[in-house]
Amino acid sequence: MHIKAILAAALLLPSLNALAAGPADLDRGRFIVRFGGCNDCHTDGYMAKEGQVPEAQWLTGSPVGFQGPWGTSYAANLRLRIASLTEDEWVTVARARRQPPMPWFTLAELGDADLRAVYRYVRSLGPAGEPAPAYVAPGGTVTTPYIVFVPQMPEPPASRTARNVD
Repeated sequence: MHIKAILAAALLLPSLNALAAGPADLDRGRFIVRFGGCNDCHTDGYMAKEGQVPEAQWLTGSPVGFQGPWGTSYAANLRLRIASLTEDEWVTVARARRQPPMPWFTLAELGDADLRAVYRYVRSLGPAGEPAPAYVAPGGTVTTPYIVFVPQMPEPPASRTARNVD
């Protein structure tokens, strides 16, 4: 009987944490997620659907990789990641260096209150989805779709021949 009560309490903690945060905190976290473009990469299909993805699907990661000289990186499932962290751990993790194209340097500039609002908002959504694929080192085998993030030089224009214009 005690085990059932402990399990029930553990399952309720994310939603109780969100309630304790208050609506203003959750609104602030949601605003930062939207304005900061988190969904652009961390919500599969968000850009292609011009942001018209139900909130219930937000921040569940993407199986599409970003490939460049660093290897192939994937946008994490933030709902699973944040569910595994305390609020203090999140503040530290959020400021850590990440693989491109994650703009970790921008996230690192947020104040503690804003990072905590993001944490509380994402926790309020609850865990969902599957973990993103693992990082693949340069030259490794990639088995998912990926976007190449390498600047390309345009080919020089073909030589043009002069033509008469009447």
